Amino acid sequence: MMITFDNKSYSQLLAEVAPQVIETETEYERLLKVVEFITFKKNLTSEERKLDKLLVRLIEDYEEENYPMDKSTPHEILQHMMESSGIRQADLVRILGSSSGVISEVVNGKRSISKAQAKALGEYFKVSPSLFI
Repeated sequence: MMITFDNKSYSQLLAEVAPQVIETETEYERLLKVVEFITFKKNLTSEERKLDKLLVRLIEDYEEENYPMDKSTPHEILQHMMESSGIRQADLVRILGSSSGVISEVVNGKRSISKAQAKALGEYFKVSPSLFI
């Protein structure tokens, strides 16, 4: 099966979203919302996948520059975000839909964070899921 790519459709998506190098927190928040929308959309077109890839790159560049997390592990990032937002492990049971035992292992770094959990955490904390992988 050949996947087609339509430059006209892609151009329309680009015009609609108007992506640019992120220089402000407002632009960062706006593009995060677009990526979140695309991430949870079903049956993406190849143009939407290409746009998503571009936006994630722009977001990651902004995060690296403005939120450096030198050598932090995914569970340390999770612990920091939990602490700064007042979230407890018990709250993560609902957010991630996992047992309290699994949540405890994830928070303490004994179990790695799955891609599905990273997506849920990214959505909940409004950050790139890549922080948790």
